[in-house]
Amino acid sequence: MGKLKALGSRLGGMPAKVKAAPKVAEGFYSSPEWRGLVADIKRERGNRCERAGCPTPTHRIIADHIVERKDGGADLDASNVELLCFTHHQQKTAAARAARAQGRTWGGGSKV
Repeated sequence: MGKLKALGSRLGGMPAKVKAAPKVAEGFYSSPEWRGLVADIKRERGNRCERAGCPTPTHRIIADHIVERKDGGADLDASNVELLCFTHHQQKTAAARAARAQGRTWGGGSKV
């Protein structure tokens, strides 16, 4: 047992958590084409979350691909874009990642 106690002092200097690298947006999302499409969509649909009954204020709205680009979704097709509040965007992204990890693609749209 003495060896295990000595091991603790050797590991004590390690940080409790390793910080994730900051997210860097793909260049596509800074393109004039994407920004123009998003501006058009927000003008047409309103600057609000499109999930039914969402009470979230409109100050943090994200234009999100329903079928993600990496899953074969169309880049600049307005019918493949929905406006989401930050909370709904996080939920949808987590569901898409989980589906992808299981070998499926996510085309769930408002199912989250």
